[in-house]
Amino acid sequence: MQIATESERKYDVPAGFALPPLTGAEGVSGTGEPETHELDATYFDTEDLRLARNKRTLRRRTGGTDAGWHLKTPGTGSSRTEYQLPLTDGDEVPAELVAEVRTIARTRPLRPVATLRTRRVETPVRAADGRTLALIAQDDVDAETLDGTQRWQEIEVELVDGAPELLDALDALLREAGATPAAGPSKLARALGDRLRAPARGTRHRTDPVLGYAREQRDAIDGQDAAVRAGEAEGVHKMRVATRRLRSTLKTFKGSFDAEPADALRGELKWLADRLGAVRDGQVLGHKLGAAAEEFPEVADRIAEKLAADVASGRAALVEALDSDRYLALLDAIDALVDDAVPAGKRAPRRARKVLGRADALLDTAVGDGVDAELHEARKKYKQARYAVEVVASSAGKPGKKLVSALTDLQDVLGAHQDSVVAREVLREVAATAPDAFDFGVLYARQERVGEETFHELPAVIKSSRKRKVRDWL
Repeated sequence: MQIATESERKYDVPAGFALPPLTGAEGVSGTGEPETHELDATYFDTEDLRLARNKRTLRRRTGGTDAGWHLKTPGTGSSRTEYQLPLTDGDEVPAELVAEVRTIARTRPLRPVATLRTRRVETPVRAADGRTLALIAQDDVDAETLDGTQRWQEIEVELVDGAPELLDALDALLREAGATPAAGPSKLARALGDRLRAPARGTRHRTDPVLGYAREQRDAIDGQDAAVRAGEAEGVHKMRVATRRLRSTLKTFKGSFDAEPADALRGELKWLADRLGAVRDGQVLGHKLGAAAEEFPEVADRIAEKLAADVASGRAALVEALDSDRYLALLDAIDALVDDAVPAGKRAPRRARKVLGRADALLDTAVGDGVDAELHEARKKYKQARYAVEVVASSAGKPGKKLVSALTDLQDVLGAHQDSVVAREVLREVAATAPDAFDFGVLYARQERVGEETFHELPAVIKSSRKRKVRDWL
């Protein structure tokens, strides 16, 4: 499969539009001989147009210089990423492209939704040395969908070897000649018309903070899928945080969600978060312990080997999970639950106060007892509390931000303490098979000291998080 990035702009033009002289654009010496192509493209999507609604287009096209299967996905700015595969017989979408859109289409079949026949006149824009800077395609389009047929003309300008600024220069010349920026993002969007303009998912109760927050986490899980599959550490981290936030939201604001499916979804989100955590925890701990063990190379190597094996095993389990029908069912369950939820309204701040109070009580007991396991439980409860406060903080402005920040600082100290506990467990495990455990003992003692130091930091951050001026708004 070939992957390319294309930078292009589209324009609507009136019938009989003629290209203006382009030599006024910087770096352009003229145009080459136009070539005419007859293109025949069948576009594929789910019945409810999930790909198009997520700005993906999937087609099988014959004719022209790049006949084959094409999948276009959003890029940055005006660019798009295009996945290309050679032409195949029949209308069965190649497995490689199905995999690229799997988390959008999920278990829904991909079927033809539109046929576009285009007569294209393609004109190369040349530099003085003969290089092709851009291609201008004048398209006469006939589109056929279930709703009928349409016909229109448009222009596409695609960069080849030109600088991005060339698009602006050509834009000015084309507009002066009567072209206008395209009304839609693609030919398919224009062909589908009203079907694509139907209300998107999750449009009810847009202003409710609980539902908005839940949908943000849904979108984050969807959005990080590709990065997680690519093995990007930041993608794993962001998806894990989103699963935690959504799971916490379902628990804290349970009155907004249908109880039985919400409970089931919380369990499935934990299943996904555990697999993400098996990768992420090893990555974070490997970085921290690696830095701590720099003066003991043999120890550092043993720790790195153990944690690398843990991450590799966790990654294999994670990829298997993402490729499973269970994961697709989880994504469908999230959509169904958050799109049909009930606004929390004035109950939201009250629920946030309640969970924050429980976290305070747990931490007070844990600090009094000095028990690591209790501190860890308090830390988890503060995560739930912080996520709950995040839901309502935006409406409180600066005071809301201050409380979120204070709770984050508290969580960071509790997290550093828990990291020292886990680090000691790993050191003990690796040391059990080492020929000489002395250096491990040194590192273990240092991690004990980290635990003591973070424990003594707690009173100050607890006090800061409980100041009246920080909490009064809640």
